Amino acid sequence: MQRTRIKICGITRVEDLRAAVTAGADALGFVFYPKSPRYVTPEQAAELCRALPPFVSAVALFVNPTLEEVRAVAARAPLSLIQFHGDETVEQCAALAADVARPFVKAFRVRPDTSPDELLEYERIYRAASPWFSGLLLDTWVDAYGGAGKVFDWSLVPKELAPRVVLSGGLNAQNATDAVARVRPFAVDVSSGVEAQKGIKDARKLAGFIEAVRAADAIPSSENHHERSS
Repeated sequence: MQRTRIKICGITRVEDLRAAVTAGADALGFVFYPKSPRYVTPEQAAELCRALPPFVSAVALFVNPTLEEVRAVAARAPLSLIQFHGDETVEQCAALAADVARPFVKAFRVRPDTSPDELLEYERIYRAASPWFSGLLLDTWVDAYGGAGKVFDWSLVPKELAPRVVLSGGLNAQNATDAVARVRPFAVDVSSGVEAQKGIKDARKLAGFIEAVRAADAIPSSENHHERSS
């Protein structure tokens, strides 16, 4: 049985952190983008992380950060992974991650005309550029930073890349089983799909989402691995 890792992003309250951990989340995301309704300061993140149990990872999400911003977070909060979600170049990602000695994930916003070969090449470039590169996070293209609660065409994800990516973009309890069963990603990332309102998580939605992912894990991969949406 495959075990898809699950990240709950946009944590702003300790009660939401505890609900996500109780439901079975593997990682929690903290947003350090001031324009986001889910923004937290380095000090707030540090306080929230005090409630994290062992082996649940804390992830820092940045959008076009300065070196000083990344250093400020790394110095205050025990974050184990960086997620770059803006227009950062491969060189910028590599330099920022190396400076604070943290692995990083780079978000790729998938367009309708994105090709599977383009995704493979994008990953190849990042992997060659930095030993701190951990993988791609695939989100839906919108003309803005951050998720828009919309899915993209999952069939665009090459089957040889799928086991290494984080799947995001419009996921919720209603479509997570289908998404995971079709793509078979290493991990999934959700924020708005488990919220009562922006920045506030819903404990029942959290539990329902994680149950939906586990339901997909229980389906043998040979039954519908990487099928195209009908």
